[in-house]
Amino acid sequence: MQREEFIKICCAVCAGGSLITLLQSCAGSKMISAPIEGSDLVVPLSEFVIPKTDPKRFRNYLIIENDLLDYPVCLFRFDDGQYSALWLRCTHQGTELQVFGDKLHCPGHGSEFDTLGGVVLGPASEPLRKFPVEEKNGQLRISMR
Repeated sequence: MQREEFIKICCAVCAGGSLITLLQSCAGSKMISAPIEGSDLVVPLSEFVIPKTDPKRFRNYLIIENDLLDYPVCLFRFDDGQYSALWLRCTHQGTELQVFGDKLHCPGHGSEFDTLGGVVLGPASEPLRKFPVEEKNGQLRISMR
């Protein structure tokens, strides 16, 4: 194999792998702005529904922003009634995390966390801040206390 051919093949493989990762990370996500009522961030359950799907399908997570928050919150949906709300702030040095499917990644130093906020890969050693989630009247209320 010639050097030029080898380089072309390697570049194609890298580009393909990057595209697959990008598509996987976007498939189940949506970024929304949600109001704060009292001390609760309020998210309609309908935000998880993927429109125009039959049978009905749901997003795996939402990224929630509000101008009063320093960092967004990631709200994972595991099943009806099972949610996990995590502050997207790395516990190592405070960098905002990125969500890739079922992993939260810190672009600062490479720490990774799972969907419950547990450390999967350091240098972070502390789990993410987790918020209680309550389902009420077609809404999810995330307590920011």
